[in-house]
Amino acid sequence: MDPVVVLALVAAIVVVFLVASSVRIVPQARRYNIERFGRYRRTLQPGLNLVVPVADRINTKLDVREQVYSSDPRPVITEDNLVVNIDTVLYYQITDPRSAAYEVADYLHAIDQLTVTTLRNVIGSMDLEETLTSREEINSRLRAVLDDATGKWGIRVNRVEIKAIDPPHTIKEAMEKQMRAERDKRAAILHAEGERQAKILTAEGTKQKDILEAQGTQQAMILRADGEAKAVELVFQAVHRNNADAKVLAYKYLETLPHLASSDNNTFWVIPGELTEAVRTVTRAFGDQPAAQPEAAAGAGADHTSDEGRTPELDAGWTASSDAAAAADEAEKEAAAAVSDAKAEAEAAKSPQTPRRGQTPRG
Repeated sequence: MDPVVVLALVAAIVVVFLVASSVRIVPQARRYNIERFGRYRRTLQPGLNLVVPVADRINTKLDVREQVYSSDPRPVITEDNLVVNIDTVLYYQITDPRSAAYEVADYLHAIDQLTVTTLRNVIGSMDLEETLTSREEINSRLRAVLDDATGKWGIRVNRVEIKAIDPPHTIKEAMEKQMRAERDKRAAILHAEGERQAKILTAEGTKQKDILEAQGTQQAMILRADGEAKAVELVFQAVHRNNADAKVLAYKYLETLPHLASSDNNTFWVIPGELTEAVRTVTRAFGDQPAAQPEAAAGAGADHTSDEGRTPELDAGWTASSDAAAAADEAEKEAAAAVSDAKAEAEAAKSPQTPRRGQTPRG
């Protein structure tokens, strides 16, 4: 083979190798640090990049997307000398590939150690109860310290979260007993409060019921009394308008007396003092007056020395004749007619269109 051809082939191979070595393709969200003869030269951006073959080489390849780092549980002592295990979750992002590669040897290990020391400083100033209830405050303080320390490393800490806080087993049992006792206390308080409210509402309901019943009884008595008063007033007015004489009234008075003892609950009844006067009136009204007057005159002449105020015997002025019975019946009919007239006038007063008894309607 001709030496010229061999040299041409070797030269072509060298040229292809050099061209291939000078071209670098960087993926998206990646950064490559380039060193030339061992010294940092530049950082390649995503896309097609050209480098000097043999002289330039890639030192580190970094991912600039947000990364998540979860640390192992670390023992931390609280202010009240209790050991708790705390593990954290860290969200960070590389903002300066050169600083991340040359300012710190292992940024993940550095961030983990810085997180542990900062966490111990923060938790050391809190007791257990405050530690369990102040996660947001702990996260904020951790983020502020880590972001300030990792800024020179070209790393930005976006968020720090406490994943778990594990107190000792004995502390867990004590906390469970405390929470159980607190819940029992709240349940007892709520139960007692419910019973108190129920008793108060029951008492208020009973009070309102008694008040309403008393008011209803009062209103019923008032209405009943008003009705009776109006009825008496109407009867009284009807009797006076019809000019009932003393005979009818005396007879009705005597007729009403037997009803006083009609109730089963009455063990005794009192005869009014007006009974004698009523008997006298009835006697004078229904007795045989033509025959009684001569006898009364003869008796007065024969026994002139009798007392003027002596009350005559009932048999002297009362003759149980058929005329007296007829007069009594007539008086009863007249009284019934008077009562009917009074009722008719009361109804006529309520409805003016109804004509009164004995009146001719107007044509």
